[in-house]
Amino acid sequence: MADTDLIKLYSGRILELAADIPLTARLDAPDATVKKRSPLCGSTVTVDVDVTEGRITGFGQDVKACALGQASAAILGHNVIGRTRAEIETARDQLKAMLSSGGDVPDAPFDGYDVLIPARDFRNRHASIMLALEATAEAMANIEKNQKSA
Repeated sequence: MADTDLIKLYSGRILELAADIPLTARLDAPDATVKKRSPLCGSTVTVDVDVTEGRITGFGQDVKACALGQASAAILGHNVIGRTRAEIETARDQLKAMLSSGGDVPDAPFDGYDVLIPARDFRNRHASIMLALEATAEAMANIEKNQKSA
């Protein structure tokens, strides 16, 4: 990977997002907590989720990732409150397709992920970018599973 490619990848907007991740305070008693780790780079994201009537009402995240993973967590954090499991899973699937197979940018309100289009060419970064959405989708699934078994 050439230095100029890395410079292009880490655009000013990505670095701005990475420096301003919202909802970083962990929740005291969340409905679910999920920690995800990228084995390739070691990035980790832990999310706490509260859900009321199928919508996220509380969210906290601890992000220890590269700037791309941090930017992804910031985009999620700006849009996560009020979302349903289906919306989170759709955003996750659309982001994965955008990165891996040239798919479209995720639907609004997650269209801010367009800033990560340059990461398509850097497959070793995809796992870190996906962590926050994957952890949130898993937390939502766990909450629904626990509600059904209760």
